[in-house]
Amino acid sequence: MDGVKVAKRRKITDKSIPNALAQLPEFAEDSQMYQSLLEMEKKLDWTMNRKKVEVQDALARNPTTTRTVRLFLSHTVSGQIWQTGEASGAEGINFETGQGIPAWSLKVEGRLLELPNQRARDRISPRKFSTFIKKMIVELDRDPTLYPDGNVVEWPRSPTIQQPLDGFTIRRTGDQPTKVRFIIYLEQTPEQFKVAPDLGNILGIKEESRIGVIQAMWNYIKIHGLQDKTDRRRIRADDYLRPIFGGEGIMFHQLPELVNRYLMPPDPIVIHYSINPAQAPPERPSAWDIEVKMEDTSLKNRIMVTVQSSKDSVSDLNKLDDEIALLAQSLHNSHTKRQFLQSFANDPANFVQTWLASQSRDLESVLGSGPSEGATIRAEELRRSDFFRLPWVEEAIAVHEGMRLASRGMQ
Repeated sequence: MDGVKVAKRRKITDKSIPNALAQLPEFAEDSQMYQSLLEMEKKLDWTMNRKKVEVQDALARNPTTTRTVRLFLSHTVSGQIWQTGEASGAEGINFETGQGIPAWSLKVEGRLLELPNQRARDRISPRKFSTFIKKMIVELDRDPTLYPDGNVVEWPRSPTIQQPLDGFTIRRTGDQPTKVRFIIYLEQTPEQFKVAPDLGNILGIKEESRIGVIQAMWNYIKIHGLQDKTDRRRIRADDYLRPIFGGEGIMFHQLPELVNRYLMPPDPIVIHYSINPAQAPPERPSAWDIEVKMEDTSLKNRIMVTVQSSKDSVSDLNKLDDEIALLAQSLHNSHTKRQFLQSFANDPANFVQTWLASQSRDLESVLGSGPSEGATIRAEELRRSDFFRLPWVEEAIAVHEGMRLASRGMQ
């Protein structure tokens, strides 16, 4: 109904057993085993919660891995003298369509190599070659008097590209040998930086991510005990770090800013290739392997599957915990009932008098407060005759008289 709040059922969490029951000789061994299980459960819960935090932290940081991209370079030629024959000369050339003009085509392709011994269910669609390239510059070493244009080709990665590419082709006219230089800037995750030699020689790294350099710096500080023992926020400088810090020490929160001063853009990958149109192209393309750092989607998917399965397990464990808590509560209730009946069996008369006195105190506590002629009911209410005409009075008198007559009969 609108405006009516349904009372939420309180979840029972206490799984302990009564101490009096645990101390009974016939239940001592079983009670000790149950307590040992509870202690073990606490340790397991602590370990599971710690692992859960570690998994969540790993998912938030996006696990990375180093993979290999294989770059293939090949070329084809057309309209060359050794293909058309010298006798044809300029008669077989169509300047409108370009047919018969000596030319060559340079093809650049790349693909991500699969991991060895990878399970079929863990395989995912590999990324396209262009997604690993931030920018690529192709320089053609040709005579500028003969070929003034098109000697530098720049391919920047643009978000306007509709679909990633596995490669591209460069076509140029000419019959002269040409040296080609590829300058490749990689797109890596996380972004990599070149570490300045002043800091890189100390930490033993040349290229790393920003977080990786900070972690290496912190490891160096811990290994050499450079953290101030009095003020843990202060980092002391040794002989190697003194030129880096520019003094005897810095504060801990200044480390990222300090590291950023020694980070530079990474060096590009340079590949040289030669094209000789006067000879037949190689049957097989030339290949180079390039290592790139990228997000480990396979590990992330496995972690997600583990987390999902753990959620189902947690749901089952919660159901078992609820059942155990209900059984423990039932045991408490049975123990209370047993004590109640045992006290009644030992001394019925005294038990009934004690119980009536307890019920009377409870009733007086519910109806009012403050002493009045030996009772806690307010005297003003007792003076009113309406008080004795309430619906519960007749029933209370009947119960009281029935108990009084029963106790008299027992005597």
